[in-house]
Amino acid sequence: MLSKSIVYGRNPVLELLKAGKRSINKIILSQTARGTTISEIVNLAKRKGIAVHNVSPKKLDNFSEDSQGVVAETSSVKYVYLGDLIKKAKESPRSLLVALDGIEDPHNLGAIIRNCVAFGANGIIIPKWRAVGINETVAKSSAGSVEHILVSRVANINQTLSILKKNGFWVVAGVKSDGYMLGKFDFHFPIAVIIGSEGFGIHELTKKKCDFLISIPHENAISSLNASCASAIILYEISKIKF
Repeated sequence: MLSKSIVYGRNPVLELLKAGKRSINKIILSQTARGTTISEIVNLAKRKGIAVHNVSPKKLDNFSEDSQGVVAETSSVKYVYLGDLIKKAKESPRSLLVALDGIEDPHNLGAIIRNCVAFGANGIIIPKWRAVGINETVAKSSAGSVEHILVSRVANINQTLSILKKNGFWVVAGVKSDGYMLGKFDFHFPIAVIIGSEGFGIHELTKKKCDFLISIPHENAISSLNASCASAIILYEISKIKF
């Protein structure tokens, strides 16, 4: 049985309602909350038969001081099996998965998820250990995008890369330097992009599992890009390819 979870913020709650992937127990709304998005949330909740509770702003602060006047009580995000994620990706004209090698900052994970949805990735793979999972902060940072993409959580990223390769995916890792320059690389094949952690990048063992390494051209004055920024640039470049 899934445990209860809290989703807060206007866009995350609205996207939660639109996606319809999770069971929503109730919507908790500040008595002072106003605006177009709030009206849309209330109308959509009523159409779906979801209870809306109006409470004082102070009571809503018990959930989060950054709730923007609305909170949804829902079931936790349900991770999908890796096999189901691979099957779904291979059914798409552009088979694209994103695997994360130790992202620990929930804001970074949320931003990466948002990038994945924006640029057409089929799903995201995250490790169970030494990495952040999907939580309220991630959902808020993704601006609700987490409701629109499949997420698989695996015990071992390197074993997962072997499984992906057996299923026809080419594994490509973004590295600071010494890789093929992004923009000069042919992505016309099923691909799994590896994004490294904030502090250490891609682990050496993971690099050895990759088919190719790619680098983003940048000025020497910049040591490296934030993981979420790097993912946006790489995924945008892939999205430009016509299949």
